[in-house]
Amino acid sequence: MYRISVPVFIRFLENLDRVLEKGEAFAKEREINPAVLIGGRLAPDMFPLSKQVEITCDLGRECIERLAGLESAGVDDMKKTFSGFHDRINDTIAFLKQIQPEQLEGTADKTFTMEIRGYRFDFNGADLVLYFYHPNMYFHVTTAYDILRHNGVELGKKDFIGKYPV
Repeated sequence: MYRISVPVFIRFLENLDRVLEKGEAFAKEREINPAVLIGGRLAPDMFPLSKQVEITCDLGRECIERLAGLESAGVDDMKKTFSGFHDRINDTIAFLKQIQPEQLEGTADKTFTMEIRGYRFDFNGADLVLYFYHPNMYFHVTTAYDILRHNGVELGKKDFIGKYPV
């Protein structure tokens, strides 16, 4: 369970951080107010870049807290700046790195219940990670990438995927 969650979430977050660094550099080089990118959306009914980053971090932390049976530490509101994004991502990575594999042992078949928008879902731990948290994190990281790319930040597939683990 550790292997399919913690290192994967760290990779999502590290790649997102590098994509945001490119967005920050783009704004600086072109003298664009960073708030333009930070508030950018792909569609009027979608969350802005800032919320995509926040949700990505919250998903990684929430999943591991749930699996490990940890009390939610809660997180302060993120500053809606590139610096705030980096801080939130680094704090989330630091939290994930202190998790030990033993903390997630026996959770693959354990039942976890979630209520989402008035609907109740029961997942075993493995399905919770693979079919709820992974796709949601991919969605929000992809949307953050797409918002920046749509606004002209030079990003490519390598930026999204990052380095392959060896």
